Amino acid sequence: MVELEENNIADIEDLISPEDIKPIERYHNKKNVTVRAKKRSAVKLNAEVSDELTPKIIQQSIIPGSQKVYVKTWGCSHNNSDSEYMAGQLAAYGYQLTDAKDKADLWLLNSCTVKNPSEDTFRNEIENGMRNGKHVVVAGCVPQGAPKADYLRGLSVIGVQQIDRVVEVVEETLKGHSVRLLQNKKQQGKRLGGANLALPKVRKNPLIEIIPINTGCLNQCTYCKTKHARGDLASYPPEEIVARAQQSFNEGCCEIWLTSEDTGAYGRDIGSSLPELLWQLVDVIPENCMLRVGMTNPPYILEHLEEIAKILKHPRVYSFLHVPVQSGSDAVLGDMKREYCREDFEQVVDFLRAKVPKLTIATDIICGFPGETEKDFEETINLCEKYQFPSLFINQFYPRPGTPAAKMSRIPANLVKKRTKRLTELFNSYYPYKGREGEIYNVLVTEISHDKQHYVGHNKSYEQVLLPMRKNLLGTSVRVRITGTTKFSMNAELLDEETDWTRCSQSSQTANWNKSSFCINEPLKQKCLGSVLLMGFVAFIFQWLWRHL
Repeated sequence: MVELEENNIADIEDLISPEDIKPIERYHNKKNVTVRAKKRSAVKLNAEVSDELTPKIIQQSIIPGSQKVYVKTWGCSHNNSDSEYMAGQLAAYGYQLTDAKDKADLWLLNSCTVKNPSEDTFRNEIENGMRNGKHVVVAGCVPQGAPKADYLRGLSVIGVQQIDRVVEVVEETLKGHSVRLLQNKKQQGKRLGGANLALPKVRKNPLIEIIPINTGCLNQCTYCKTKHARGDLASYPPEEIVARAQQSFNEGCCEIWLTSEDTGAYGRDIGSSLPELLWQLVDVIPENCMLRVGMTNPPYILEHLEEIAKILKHPRVYSFLHVPVQSGSDAVLGDMKREYCREDFEQVVDFLRAKVPKLTIATDIICGFPGETEKDFEETINLCEKYQFPSLFINQFYPRPGTPAAKMSRIPANLVKKRTKRLTELFNSYYPYKGREGEIYNVLVTEISHDKQHYVGHNKSYEQVLLPMRKNLLGTSVRVRITGTTKFSMNAELLDEETDWTRCSQSSQTANWNKSSFCINEPLKQKCLGSVLLMGFVAFIFQWLWRHL
């Protein structure tokens, strides 16, 4: 037997030691080992769908540029970033991205496992694709957390840490094979944050870069299914995140969103911290560009309040923080295993509001958690009345399979709906922007409103300001005067002429917005075009030789 260090086992206890390197970790350096593709077996669908299936077109060879891919995403900004990375790699290889799902050869569906309705919609879309003869590749938290689900049987799966291999999965799927890549990425036995952040990306919004700073979390919340998919905390090195931010600004972005399952926990696994990362990022943000810090749970921000307050006051960082409380009752928080109490949450909000002028705090509430009494709910109502959060995400409890909360005794559904309605009515009873008419702000204009009637900008507090759709306004920082307010936004007029607008660094190339959901920047298109044509020509010659010789 070859003498290897890992074969020197002194005692049988070493086999089950938690510190021991697991067999799968010994092969991290076998980069040339590939997954053996299997012929796709029939996906388990209901009888009605099975009867209506349209036969798929099986490709014998893949010529880049000749197939179209439709990408659909559910869930958080982390999921959206994953989809943008996958789309970027497919576009760089030559695949055509399309919003016209009926004309696509393959559907890439990136799922969310937070709520039952999200997974139901995901499952329905799979059935829709199969019914219409589309090749389907699934990604995201649902297949990662429950890969053996019946409706995923026979489908190709891309795990949340395997998005850098999307091209080979799509290629094999178009050939009629089923490929499943669900492994964690590890280096020298240590779990990594995920795929390399320097990969090409096709952004839905060419002005906004979403950077995942870590995956997984340190919590063990009893209701959370995402933990099953994303796992324990694994952070990207600060230098890799900073390099990605610089790359994004060079490509024309003027706004950075940091995302993860819990940004506050960043770095605890690699000897770093969120403030340490943020100060490094602030140094590379160009003038007139902005940074938005992602969601953070209360336990992991308490020790950094002073530094976080200083960072949120920085002129190139939005004075905005999403801190989910979930309940105002300590008893319910205990049942949720949230690892903090109401007083901790209030300390975070009170401290930051006192230190950061015009700070916006957003939070989440779960109504109807198992065991929630009327007294518990009253405490939640009291908390929301006290702070009148301008952004309040209200969710009914959903028992996710495999979570401890799914086994707890549920309260009646009609009571859950009643409490949800009451909290919603409270939220709708106050207007955070009332009386702002006439106020003047600087806003960074980066988005188009859902109704396509306005451009959307945000002031330093990350409050939404609707503006007229003036040519060349996207990607600029402008002065505006508030003319009217609604529950969720403010309307404004421009105070300056176009010659006085301040365009954020290098964003001129994205001023003319591509109407497609996915937009790839011109430098990447030009860089990829030559290699795509060459690969296509080589593939064509190889196919011709295979058939005729």
